[in-house]
Order: sequence, then structure tokens, then C-alpha cells
Amino acid sequence: MGYAAVDSGIGGAGGGVFGKCLKSLVRRKQVDSEHAKSSSGHQLAKALSVPHLIAIGVGSTIGAGVYILVGTVAREHSGPALTFSFLIAGIAAGLSAFCYAELASRCPSAGSAYHYSYICVGECVAWLIGWALILEYTIGGSAVARGISPNLALLFGGENSLPVFLARQTIPGLDIVVDPCAAILVLIVTGLLCFGIKESTFAQGIVTSANVCAMFFVIIAGGYLGFKSGWPGYKLSGGYFPFGVDGMLAGSATVFFAYIGFDSVASTAEEVKNPQRDLPLGIASALSICCALYMLVSVVIVGLVPYYVLDPDTPISSAFASHGMKWAAYIITVGAVTALCSTLMGSILPQPRILMAMARDGLLPSFFSNVNTHTQVPVKSTVVTGIVAASLAFFMDVSELAGMVSVGTLLAFTMVAISVLILRYVPPDEVPLPSSLQESIDTVSLRYADSPQDVAVSKDKDTQALLEKGAASLGFPLIIKQVAEGSYTLSEEKRRKIAGWTILLTCLGVLLLTSIASCVYLPSILRFSLCGVGGLLLLSGLIVLTCIDQDDARHSFGHSGGFNCPFVPLLPITCILINVYLLINLGFGTWMRVSVWLLIGVVVYIFYGRTHSTLRNAVYVPATHVDEIYRTSQSTLP
Repeated sequence: MGYAAVDSGIGGAGGGVFGKCLKSLVRRKQVDSEHAKSSSGHQLAKALSVPHLIAIGVGSTIGAGVYILVGTVAREHSGPALTFSFLIAGIAAGLSAFCYAELASRCPSAGSAYHYSYICVGECVAWLIGWALILEYTIGGSAVARGISPNLALLFGGENSLPVFLARQTIPGLDIVVDPCAAILVLIVTGLLCFGIKESTFAQGIVTSANVCAMFFVIIAGGYLGFKSGWPGYKLSGGYFPFGVDGMLAGSATVFFAYIGFDSVASTAEEVKNPQRDLPLGIASALSICCALYMLVSVVIVGLVPYYVLDPDTPISSAFASHGMKWAAYIITVGAVTALCSTLMGSILPQPRILMAMARDGLLPSFFSNVNTHTQVPVKSTVVTGIVAASLAFFMDVSELAGMVSVGTLLAFTMVAISVLILRYVPPDEVPLPSSLQESIDTVSLRYADSPQDVAVSKDKDTQALLEKGAASLGFPLIIKQVAEGSYTLSEEKRRKIAGWTILLTCLGVLLLTSIASCVYLPSILRFSLCGVGGLLLLSGLIVLTCIDQDDARHSFGHSGGFNCPFVPLLPITCILINVYLLINLGFGTWMRVSVWLLIGVVVYIFYGRTHSTLRNAVYVPATHVDEIYRTSQSTLP
């Protein structure tokens, strides 16, 4: 007698093949334990502390977009209320940051959202998240690199003033514009990342500091000009909300993407010295700094000149030029270049670690899981990432594909929030162990063959006696009767089943509500009816999850002593709602391109990942028996 392997068939002989395929989609891996780490040869350096994490988070988040975004959003959506747009977007991003902070401190391993999804949801979903993140970081890095050369050219005197070997050239007959500068910068960053995580983070910190200094110049010098001129941008007849509250909220949806990047901190979780303390602090500090800088810059710029005269391409430079400070454009350009360089490093840094995590799990070739013994970074994965990103940056104008970056990020944000709900209400109660421990597993399973029922009966009797004693002392005979009849509390099995179905229906309600609300071409009656159904599912799920108890096993799940996400289930559900709404509204063209990439990922998973997964022969055992099984296996060694 023993526990069944994960690939055992379900549904009898007729469902054997189908059962294997189904189980391979939903199999979940274990949080990396000391037993797993001791048997793994792929260890990264524990070198990062809170300042390093802040440098990574701020550097990856604040790109050159802020130097352009303030003009576009102010002119088209928010007006002088741009500051509130950044604040609301920052709060929305903070919801995801709370979820990341809990999971990163509980499961501090490389892989970020892919890793959390694999532990809480299942292998198939985790693969799709990892595959989408690969696309995000590759295209994101290439797009950022191609944006550096035009800004760099401005420092040399004009658009076409770069040296010939760095300037963009058009290949005759092919109509392809190559960008040598972008490719060279990607390769330089790739080489820097291969030296070591501490060295590359130090370099990113220097570049990020230069960018932050440029932003401080904008804030201080702009504030001086604003007080000197009386803040003309705030003295408009249209008031502070010329586009109304709706315009301000639309601006929030646009600037939300300026906060994307803090999740890079979570990808370095395995390299943090004290992840339970430092990861939450690093994520929260980085996001807070970015939000404060965004708000201060927007306060100054929309106050210097009326929002409708801001240049959409160079809003900050034009605002200073209107007050006679044309030379400020050089400092602002330096800030934009350093912001892009820092963001480039933040885009390339996470991808090798995601590739490494997927290769560790067998879903990608083991080539990607190799860690250099000297630098303790995944050099091979980093080099491959750099070569691919440099090639794209050299040959392709990937600006049209930039929307695909948002899909990967928002999918990851959504899945992280769902994982928090699963962790709190239905954490995995079984964990996979290698089939090489089958003998020890059988020994322990025989030991517990007859004891579980006795333990459960004893526990139920103790609980019943305690409730009866408490109820009697308070004079509640009705409670005594309910306890005696076994109807006072939900059994653990029923509670888990109700919680699991509620999480599923809540997610379906969010999807229905957001997708139908965005379909403005539907008849009003049908649209409002379906939105009502989705809203009802969402509200009912929130109420049910609020009323039922969270799982006691959550306290011992993963690494204890870390950060706990507040306001569960309200906060994760709100996070899911915001991210799914933004996903639905990314546009049909973006989704078509992403669907092609995801379809390629499905094919790769079916023909390689599923059959090479480290869990294909795993044996699932109760989580409470794992330590005993390992002790038994060690005691039987000669």
C-alpha cells in the first residue's frame, strides 16, 4: 500500500490516457524546501539587501516614458488632475505589490509569477505565465534599447549626429532600419549581468541615481519657476478637472503601465540574503519612491504651463523652454537616456532567472538551468537572452509590439492575486516527492494506514467537547444541540470545496463583468443583464470568502515569518478586477499577436515540457508527512 504517482490514470481503464494528460495540466510543485535545495546543484549567490532591491525596482520601473507620458495624458485625459491619476494608478499597482510581497517572502525562489503559479495553480497555467513573461522581457528589452539611440543623438547635437558605426542605417531594397547602437547596448548590459548579481545591481544603482537626480532637477527647478510665475497651469477657467472624473480615471488606466517593473524585484528572490524581511521592504520602498517622483514631476509640469500647450513629444523640455530655460533640455535628455539604460537592465535581468526556473522544473532544456560556479548567475541563459534581444533590437522596430509587453505583466499580476487567494483558503495539502523515495513513502503510508481515522475522530471529539463546554457556560442550549448534531461548523473538506469553487466563480464573474462592460456594441438590455450576472458572482464570491474561515495550513505554508497581505479577500479580488479590466481593453490586434505566441507555447509544452517535467513520475503525499518520509529515507541509508 502506498501513495499514487501523479501519472496514474483516473476514471478506470477507459480514462487512463485522458487522466494522465489532465493530471499533467494541474500538477503542482512543492515550495523549495531545505531537502530540495540540498539536492540541487543550481544555486544562485545570496548577495542582495534592501538597497540593492530598491535600485532594481526603481531602475526597472522609471523609464523614459515619464518624460513623455505626462504630456500625452495631461493633454488628452487628466489636465491639471494628472497628479491624482498617478496617485490612483500607484494605489492600483500597490495592490499587486502587496500580493507579490507575500508570495515572494513565502516562496523565495527564482521565477517570480511563474514559480507562484506552479505552486498554487498548476503546471499548465504556470507554463503559460512563464511563456508570456519570456515574451514580455524580450520585446520590452528590445523596445527600450531602440529608444536609446534617438535620445543619445540629441546629446551629440541632433537626430543624425551619432557616429556612423552607431547611427541607424537603412538596408537598401529591404526597407529595414537597423540600429547598431541598440544592439551594442544590449550586449554591454548582457556582459555586465554575467559578472554577478551584486556587480550588475551596483551599476544599475549608479545609472538609476543619475536618472533620479535629473528628476529632482525637474522638481526643484520647476518648482522655483512655478512659484516665480504664479503657477499659470492651475489658473484655468476649466478648473482642476477639465475632463471630469472620468478623464482622470482614464488617465490612471494609461499611467498604470508606468508602474510596471517592480515585479523584477520578485524575480531576484533567491538571491536575497533575508527574503522574508527584505523582499517586502524592497518592493514597497521601490513602488513608493516611483509614485512620489511621478506625482511631484506631474505637479510641477502641469503647473508651469496650461496642459493644452504641452508638447506631446517633449512636454518637460517644452515647459522649461517656455520659461526661458532651453538649456534644461540637455539635463532632461540625460535623465531620459539613463532611465532607458536602467530599464534595459531591468528588462534583461529577470528573463534568465525565469528560463532557469523553468529548466529546473524540466519544462525547458537543462542548458538554461546551468549556474556559473564563479559568478553564481545563470550565464548561459543570460547570454541567450542578450543575443535574442540584441538581434531584435538591431533588425526590428518593435514599437508596434510594445502592447504585448503589457499582456505578460497583467497576466502575471492577475495570477499572483489568484495565488494569494488559493494560498489563504485552499493551500496545497499534498506535495510531490521523487519516485526514488518510494520505499520510504510506502513505509510511512503503512504507518498511517489505520491512524488517520482515529486521529480525526479524536480531534472531532475534543472539538465537540470544547464547544459544548463553552456553549453551556454561556447558556446557549441551541448551540449545544447544533454541536451534538454536527451542524455547527463546516468540516475541513467541505470548507475547502466551498472556498475552491467560490474562487473559481469569482474569477469567472470578474471576467464576465469586465468583458461585457467593454462590449459597447451590445444591446443595452443584454449588456446590463450580463454585467449584473458578473457583478453578482463577484459580490457573492467576496461575501462567501469573507464569511468562511481561511485555512489554518496557511501559517505553515512555505517559509514562515514573512509578509502577510492585508484585507484578504477584498484586496486580491480588487487586484484581479483591475488587471483583468486592463487586459480586456488592450486591443484586438495586441491579443491576436499574443495568441499566436501563446499557441506556440502550448505546442512546445505538449511536445516537450509535459513529457520532460520533473513531476512526471512524482508521488504526491500529505504535506504533514514529508519530513518523516525524509527522516525515514535517511535512516535506511547504509
